[in-house]
Amino acid sequence: MLPEEDLKIIKKELGREPTLVEQGCFLNLWSEHCSYRSSAPLLKTFTTTGKNVIIGPGDDAAIIRFEDGYVLAIGMESHNHPSYVDPYNGAATGVGGIVRDIISMGARPIALMDPLYFGPLDTPKNLFLFEQIIKGIASYGNCIGVPVVNGETFFDRKYSGNPLVNVVAVGLCKEEEIITSRSQKAGNKLVLVGSSTGRDGLGGASFASRDLSESAEAEDRPSVQVGDPYTEKLVIEMTLEAMKKGYVKSCKDLGAAGLGGASSELAAKGGLGARIITDAVPQREPNMNAYEILLAESQERMLFEVAPEDVEAVLALAAKYDLNGAVVGYLTEEPNYTVEFKGEIVADIPIALLTGGAPTCEKPSVTPISQVEESKALETPKDLKTAFLKVLSSYNIASKEWIYRQYDHEVQLRTIVKPGEDSSVLRITDKKGIALSCGCQPRATLLDPYNGGKTAVVENAMNLAVKGAEGLAIVNCLNFGNPDRPEIYWQFKNAVLGLGDGARELSIPVVGGNVSLYNESDEFKTAILPTPSIGMIGKVDLETPLPSSFFVSSGDTIILVGETTADMGGSEYYACFGAQNAGKVPPVPTNFPEIIKAIIEAVKSGKLNSAHDLSLGGIAAGLARMCRDLGAEVDLSEAAEIKADELLFSEAPARALLATNEPEAVLEILKDVPHIIIGKVGGNSLRIKGKDFEISLSLKEISDAYGSLTRFMMG
Repeated sequence: MLPEEDLKIIKKELGREPTLVEQGCFLNLWSEHCSYRSSAPLLKTFTTTGKNVIIGPGDDAAIIRFEDGYVLAIGMESHNHPSYVDPYNGAATGVGGIVRDIISMGARPIALMDPLYFGPLDTPKNLFLFEQIIKGIASYGNCIGVPVVNGETFFDRKYSGNPLVNVVAVGLCKEEEIITSRSQKAGNKLVLVGSSTGRDGLGGASFASRDLSESAEAEDRPSVQVGDPYTEKLVIEMTLEAMKKGYVKSCKDLGAAGLGGASSELAAKGGLGARIITDAVPQREPNMNAYEILLAESQERMLFEVAPEDVEAVLALAAKYDLNGAVVGYLTEEPNYTVEFKGEIVADIPIALLTGGAPTCEKPSVTPISQVEESKALETPKDLKTAFLKVLSSYNIASKEWIYRQYDHEVQLRTIVKPGEDSSVLRITDKKGIALSCGCQPRATLLDPYNGGKTAVVENAMNLAVKGAEGLAIVNCLNFGNPDRPEIYWQFKNAVLGLGDGARELSIPVVGGNVSLYNESDEFKTAILPTPSIGMIGKVDLETPLPSSFFVSSGDTIILVGETTADMGGSEYYACFGAQNAGKVPPVPTNFPEIIKAIIEAVKSGKLNSAHDLSLGGIAAGLARMCRDLGAEVDLSEAAEIKADELLFSEAPARALLATNEPEAVLEILKDVPHIIIGKVGGNSLRIKGKDFEISLSLKEISDAYGSLTRFMMG
């Protein structure tokens, strides 16, 4: 049902009542999901251009200049609501959709990342959602032959009833092979290729723009698409072959709002109109009407603009790959969007009104009553070792090996650094590769949205830096609750501003992404944590050996880079002991660009054997993770004048642990940023001492705690 205010605008512009099909077009294309109605004013604050940006926001994916004539396509999408209603298909089709965004630009998909957010696994429902979502991603990615090389998995009670499934995809092609979704010429045909069209996914765009109710699984299952990865693989190969042969003038993936969304947006982007003949669409269900044919979001479909003389060749190519292919319309000089069904006109809309006429505005924004509960700040525990093991075995810090073991991360033979380290690395040329990182810190963003948004940028840039990679581009999935609530819109606005400022200070453009709002659960009466998840891609030199995320050389000197502060707000340590709303979020240091630059320089010097970013769980968790095969002797007495638990578990951003057998050379590189030698690598235990404490953990104790999630899933 169209909102009353929208209906008034549409009636005025059309000069009449809209038909049912027209109402469906507006309902979907004017939804928050498609038109960014409350987010567009905020997204305009991002810096989206740069020397390497060829195509920024606005197309199916961004295109970034790399090297040797190569370009990278990068995009990020969410599939949150569908993944609650039907977790397997919701997650699988999330992968399928973002992969088609990449191929629509003329690029072959080479990597996937999956930032995922769940309720804790202590209820059968949450465990079911978790297992099925992972299974959906794994089966789809593995079948289409695109490696899942990195991800994030974060657990919090506020995601119960509304898990988040975000997916980043990266593609590769030569610059001259780029295709866009900008229509080229009136008279060219619109050819639909891929699966037949059913009623699945009907109204998916509007479905994504509302809250989830307790009865969502039964009511909304028709809004969830059903994926077929084997057809997707054929679509990938057929599309790339058609492009290579020069048949495709412009291209768009059928995603939100189905054929209606893809055809109207493709035509409008080139300043043209379109006429669609819905009867011509290959259908897999009987008696489908124009509304269903036009707006269903059935998967594995692509729309090509093809010159009339090439149509037969394209249809023959579709047949070669055993795919449906049909001419479903053509481009017109007249800037109208016209839809025909059984010889009758069922929609006739000025195309600019449909694709760009939705009114956008900032919504009311109110600073909420502070979430911080100072009274709940923790006293330093008497038994620091027990606290350490509890933090290390928490869902958010424990190894995610069970998850990434489901994925094929080596297919295509590019993967140099596999999942389980700070960032993954893929080879692009003999000398250069890309590093990939994703995620954010939702609890910090709840307590301090601006700082949380900025920290997301810093954290991902640090993940790249410890592999020697400089950031090239950022994509985002901005996942928030209901923007009609002023306190939620305030979270959203401030997180966007923080993210944008962090990106600007590092000179990394924000080139695309997705906004997912209305992530609230009627079932649990909760909104998700504000989750400004990002994907970051960087360029890395492969001629220098990359340091490991783990200790690999006994006798190495361990250096702590960055400053540790006493602020504990949003930390995993506080959450583990029931104080998740206590304390102040650690601020991003003003010199974080210099810290990142110095770490990159240290890696590029070739003098580091190990390098690991510090984030969740602080120094304690960072050291424990590095002690996979070797232990360490660490003295934090001079690291900071703060309490023992703050020293161990503070998540102050822009910090890293480096290990080297040439400390003098590394210290010279780090001379202009905060750093301190804290110990040596070696032995079969981790021993940490401070001014008033000492902890000793065997490698087995660390392994048992860190492997808790994997054992739980296998148990």
